[in-house]
Amino acid sequence: MFRSEYADVQPIELPIHDAVLARAAESGDAPALIDGTDGTTLTYGQLDRFHRRVAAGLAEAGVAKGDVLALHSPNTIAFPTAFYAATRAGASVTTVHPLSTAEEFAKQLSDSAARWIVTVSPLLETARRAAELAGGVQEIFVCDSAPGHRSLIDMLASTAPEPEPAIDPVTDLAALPYSSGTTGTPKGVMLTHRQIATNLAQLQPLMSAGPEDRILAVLPFFHIYGLTALMNAPLRVGASVVVLPRFDLDTFLAAIQNHRITGLYVAPPIVLALAKHPLIEQYDLSSLRYIVSAAAPLDAGLAAACSARLGLPPVGQAYGMTELSPGTHVVPLSAMREAPPGTVGKLIAGTEMRIVSLADPDKDLGTGEPGEILIRGPQVMKGYLGRPDDTAAMIDPDGWLHTGDVGHVDADGWLFVVDRVKELIKYKGFQVAPAELEALLLTHPHIADAAVIGVYDDRHNEVPHAFVVRRPTASDLSASEVMMYVAERVAPYKRVRQVTFIDAVPRAASGKILRRQLRERP
Repeated sequence: MFRSEYADVQPIELPIHDAVLARAAESGDAPALIDGTDGTTLTYGQLDRFHRRVAAGLAEAGVAKGDVLALHSPNTIAFPTAFYAATRAGASVTTVHPLSTAEEFAKQLSDSAARWIVTVSPLLETARRAAELAGGVQEIFVCDSAPGHRSLIDMLASTAPEPEPAIDPVTDLAALPYSSGTTGTPKGVMLTHRQIATNLAQLQPLMSAGPEDRILAVLPFFHIYGLTALMNAPLRVGASVVVLPRFDLDTFLAAIQNHRITGLYVAPPIVLALAKHPLIEQYDLSSLRYIVSAAAPLDAGLAAACSARLGLPPVGQAYGMTELSPGTHVVPLSAMREAPPGTVGKLIAGTEMRIVSLADPDKDLGTGEPGEILIRGPQVMKGYLGRPDDTAAMIDPDGWLHTGDVGHVDADGWLFVVDRVKELIKYKGFQVAPAELEALLLTHPHIADAAVIGVYDDRHNEVPHAFVVRRPTASDLSASEVMMYVAERVAPYKRVRQVTFIDAVPRAASGKILRRQLRERP
């Protein structure tokens, strides 16, 4: 068993809005959130007042403890206000990918039993359609304004009393993001207030930031990585968060230059752009002090090329997953120059790890031996919503969460992730479940069978590659037709990017797809 070398932290038994914003009022006029495109700024004092007034407005509308509110929005400076207002009103927040189709959104609404939606006017039609398909949604609010819908802006004028629900941080859910786990379709990950807040305390000593820091939030807040590293963590320590709604390289670089960004938390595709794109030379990026990459594997050579080009310490990595609130490992900012290339970091405070044999899961392995990574700590999720069997398959009776990732630890405690047991595809950090795409492909009238695996393209992105068996009468079915069929029915990040036609999908006697055989095909 491997244990963290850092001092334990006490569990943070506070509602997440108090754990993050406890000192917001004291910070007063210091900038908390800055729109990276037009410069609109919310101070800490405003964020404190605004989220409390919106919480009162939500409570007056009927939002109450035990409810689930779906937050369906790209990154905006209003997103944190909506999130903390909902939790202060007693609701759990299920975050929704803003590019989800109405059908995908409806599945999440139904599974989470969400009664309320907060969205933005450009996404309103998708939200309305999803609410119709799911049923049970009482009202749709908007962050901005739209005819016929109550706005969070209007709620700022609410004179209703601030809600004071009896929140138990140990058992009550703060967030309900959706994850595919090690395989299968997306499931609601139950994260309590204490789990998220304690993970912030575990990470803080290694990712030390303060009021002088400016963090660029380009990765989405709806994803647990963005929610933690770009929203909760910096706001907890008084840093300024510069918000971008999406990644556009010109806009991204201009924001770094104009807002004097000090720290970047990104995914590998952005590291690739920083390492190789010619646009980089046109901007002043000298304010940057560090870059951290997570959410998907980062090639050590690419990391080195990025840091060398920008004259920065080596790009640090971090490791975790939605089911771990999300962090378990990070390269400390103070040790980026000493960390061995390719490591995802060291165990954070209060966290234990085992590396177990792939051939014999009861056998623990030692230093330098690759096996499946198991994690135990206060950040391990409460479980999957309404799925006790899936929870039991993920977390064993002794509390060890089986990550499905393969890794090894060196003599100094650095973890290296080398492979995946799980079938999940990580496209630019977003989870894509092969089973979900396979089920969709099988609804095509000309497809007899299908299997999907992740492969790496020439930009180092893992992309869905479909192996398709045509029906006997459909010999003219083309790869472009298959890709278009999927693209019309899923969010853009789930699209099939490559198609190979085969005679039969290799399967075990149990019917399980033998994905390794597909990966080994020439």
